[in-house]
Amino acid sequence: MGERKQNERNKKMALYKCKCCGNSYHWREAFAKFGHEDGDGQIQTLRVGHALQKAGYRVSYLWWRPHNTIIFSIRKNGIEYMPSKNSGYYIGYSDPIEYLPVNILKILEKEFPTPILFR
Repeated sequence: MGERKQNERNKKMALYKCKCCGNSYHWREAFAKFGHEDGDGQIQTLRVGHALQKAGYRVSYLWWRPHNTIIFSIRKNGIEYMPSKNSGYYIGYSDPIEYLPVNILKILEKEFPTPILFR
């Protein structure tokens, strides 16, 4: 992904800084085909999925060659929380804030808080 395009994307979402390596990312990149610098950066998809697994969800991943590894399934108690084919949302392209239920969004925001940049 070009530097200009990356900078435009960073303006739209605040980033979480990895405690281990210092790289910046937002949890939504784990759901994006072109997230984590199109798969060329430090991929944190498993870390995001682990936060959901701790909350009792079953998470499945897809390596979207040659792009990012994404979360493509979130299940709990037999319910699938990712969009189905004819839902109007597209896994890897649509913003997960638009289709994930509030309880999952709360888990992700608690684990990977969006910092307040301006007041």
